[in-house]
Amino acid sequence: MDTRATCLNCMDGRVQLPVLHWIKDNYPVDFVDVITEAGMDAVLAKQKDISEVLRSIKVSVTLNKSTRLFIIGHHDCRGNPVEEAVHRQQVIDAVKRLKPLWPAQEVIGLWVNKNWQVEAV
Repeated sequence: MDTRATCLNCMDGRVQLPVLHWIKDNYPVDFVDVITEAGMDAVLAKQKDISEVLRSIKVSVTLNKSTRLFIIGHHDCRGNPVEEAVHRQQVIDAVKRLKPLWPAQEVIGLWVNKNWQVEAV
């Protein structure tokens, strides 16, 4: 049986491959479902209505059997142009927001630094 994870990432193409490679190198998953929004960390941490993102997560978890959710913030985000410390807090807040909604899934925050290296938050 294939194993899956869900990546909630910024739409910025610079962060896609580093994050996907990091997830596959550090977790036993065959496939990563990718859900994107400009400034995803801020969307999940601050927006009131995230129903479309939640609908996509539901498909990934319910139908594709994803067992982990990864929430990404990154350096030089044009959709969420804030300082690194703010991004990191938004990732933490987003993890706290999604964990109660998906208690059976591991919810993990990640930061992509200025060298496009991925770090756990």
